[in-house]
Amino acid sequence: MLNVFSLANGRLFQEEIDSAEALAVAAPVWVDLEAPTEDETRWVEQRFGLAIPKDAVDDDLEESARFYEEDNGELHIRSDFLVGGVGGNDDGPARNVRVAFILHHGVLFSIHAEDLPVFRLLRLRARRIPALIEDAKDVLLKLYDADAEYSADALEGIYDNLEKVSARVLRQDVDDRAAGEALTAIAREEDLNGRIRRNVMDTRRALSFMMRSRMLGAEQFEEARQILRDIDSLDSHTAFLFDKINFLLDATVGFININQNKIIKIFSVASVALLPPTLIASIYGMNFKFMPELDWAAGYPFALALMAASVAAPFIYFRRKGWLK
Repeated sequence: MLNVFSLANGRLFQEEIDSAEALAVAAPVWVDLEAPTEDETRWVEQRFGLAIPKDAVDDDLEESARFYEEDNGELHIRSDFLVGGVGGNDDGPARNVRVAFILHHGVLFSIHAEDLPVFRLLRLRARRIPALIEDAKDVLLKLYDADAEYSADALEGIYDNLEKVSARVLRQDVDDRAAGEALTAIAREEDLNGRIRRNVMDTRRALSFMMRSRMLGAEQFEEARQILRDIDSLDSHTAFLFDKINFLLDATVGFININQNKIIKIFSVASVALLPPTLIASIYGMNFKFMPELDWAAGYPFALALMAASVAAPFIYFRRKGWLK
């Protein structure tokens, strides 16, 4: 899908392009290629004289290929954007999606494999708020600003979800089923927290590169610094959530161990309680020349009573010690 965005009266207007002729008459400030076809890529290259790398959105790029500037002044930035992880959306499980940005002759080109919530948020704001964007560099900065906000929303969702897990784990009785559900929820939130941390780190690197390249004006430079301060404030939250996740994980595993120890304790008590009657039965059955019940009618009842008493005695002792609770 090929979309071009142009500025009119301080607002960003979107137009979907379905032919090379329609692209030829457009004067965009932002060209967005979402899972582009070969024809759409060729139209863009011919219209703007731009060579789009074949590996633009590959995940195995070298670190040196993430941020660089060509001799002709083209600026190339590869950034990861968070998708999913915010409650109430339809983006599925949390993941990071690679986006390639190319700033060429005052036009921003973005290439990505799927639609992103950050892009949707920027399009909505740019249509409603006048003078939000003045040039292509503003588009890039506003995307990173929206990405920081999206990460903050995802962190708030983690806080809410961990509160629910805490309410289940820290109650008085936690069975194995509840502990298993808690472990699943904790693992999911830990994965999201890690992805958010990676996402904000990547955004910080991209903004730092833009500031070092001296491509930003004075106001844009200050806006980039403000975004970096917002990202720095998120680091403390991700660190706190990491500690909280570890605490809940340790508590849940501890409850699982307690439940397992209760089962082991039952077998231990049973084996200790059954040891005396086994000893009595062994002595009674193997250490007489003649069978006692032939000479003593109360032989069997006496042996059974003695065995029952030997079983009851350990249970009474364990109960007084509180080991059976």
